[in-house]
Amino acid sequence: MRAPGALFSGIDFARHRTVLAAVSGGGDSLALLFLLHEHLRTIASGPSLLAVTVDHGLRAGSAGEAREVGRLAAAHGIAHRVLNWEGGKPASGLSAAAREARLALLARAAREAGAGLVFTGHTADDQAETLAMRLARGGGRGAAGIAPATLVDGGVWFLRPLLGTRRATLRAFLRERGISWMEDPSNHDPRFERARIRAALDETAIGELLAAARTAAEARERLGLEAAGLIEAAAERAAPGLLRVPLEALAGSEAGLYAFRILLAVVGGAEHLPDLNRAAALLGRAGEQGFRATLSGAAVTARRGDVYFHRERRNLPASPAADGTLWDGRYRIAVRESLPEGTLAAFGAENARTAELPATDAPRGLVRAALAAEPALHAGGPLVGLAASLPQVSIEPVPGPWARLLPSFDLAPAGAVAALLGAREIPPSPWEGHKRAMG
Repeated sequence: MRAPGALFSGIDFARHRTVLAAVSGGGDSLALLFLLHEHLRTIASGPSLLAVTVDHGLRAGSAGEAREVGRLAAAHGIAHRVLNWEGGKPASGLSAAAREARLALLARAAREAGAGLVFTGHTADDQAETLAMRLARGGGRGAAGIAPATLVDGGVWFLRPLLGTRRATLRAFLRERGISWMEDPSNHDPRFERARIRAALDETAIGELLAAARTAAEARERLGLEAAGLIEAAAERAAPGLLRVPLEALAGSEAGLYAFRILLAVVGGAEHLPDLNRAAALLGRAGEQGFRATLSGAAVTARRGDVYFHRERRNLPASPAADGTLWDGRYRIAVRESLPEGTLAAFGAENARTAELPATDAPRGLVRAALAAEPALHAGGPLVGLAASLPQVSIEPVPGPWARLLPSFDLAPAGAVAALLGAREIPPSPWEGHKRAMG
């Protein structure tokens, strides 16, 4: 196995006072904890380490296992904290809900600790198993596998430095140090898909899957760089909520289709890119006279050689104007001071019809349509004003499908979208390789 210094040498720890390690008590996460602990001890004035265990409360004895992790961490001088998944648990989709709860709890713990980095113990075996499951569902963009780093909620990086290390190697590391680990019985329970996949994979299949993931990841990053360059060169904000790109910049290339899908998701507030085939069919029709269509919550219109994107008026949310609200997947709301009690909802077509429009050469009908879908504060029905114009509110655009989770594969296009929208700059990846790619 690579030495701790080699596993973590590409990570910039200099700007961090504290880092978190997610530790379940299993062999992978315990190996991560002690490898990271050993490495941080070699860094002069390096960050402190906090081990965090999430107790999902799904198995008898899970609380005792979490305490045992705490005792082991304390014996090695490592701070430890237990986070509990509280509240009701869903009757279906439990595994997905548990993963989301774990992610949210770890991100919150990182923010509370003033930490921008959370380390997790995903291994090469996890990568192979994940890819096998995704390929069984069709693959697509997921064929790139697990990203080595993911930015969560625009502020906390989750890092996976063991994706190139096999599970057996990590257990050998623990045995050499006399450290025992716990086995989750669900890892071998055939009722779970991952357990079935794990039992079916042999060494040859694992090697082939890991090679396929690397190839797909490189291709996804290359395409992202091309699409980012296209967005930076050709896309513009024509008015609030209205984006414009020359049709010739989008047509006829894989990168153009990718940029088209990205912009649809961005203005539609969608969590995922629209279906590849549906988007390709739509783009293929964009040169038709009077073209207008909708997909993924976005309305797309072609006028005089340009393609315009704005949010369609269906399914726009209405919610309390609370601090931290992610409104319609497009804007993050920050409340600076008290607001009139009311609801954050769309500006509306009637208000847009009589509003003063910004100076722009874009078609006025499209400017009004885009304005109608922008967030506004409504107090008991009457309009208070557009959220962007209220002094008590800060409204920050977010980079569309990457508002919640930004895999490192997609740093380049997400950065281009953030610049296009005037969003906050994406925190740089702590991995040196990703910084070079972005540069």
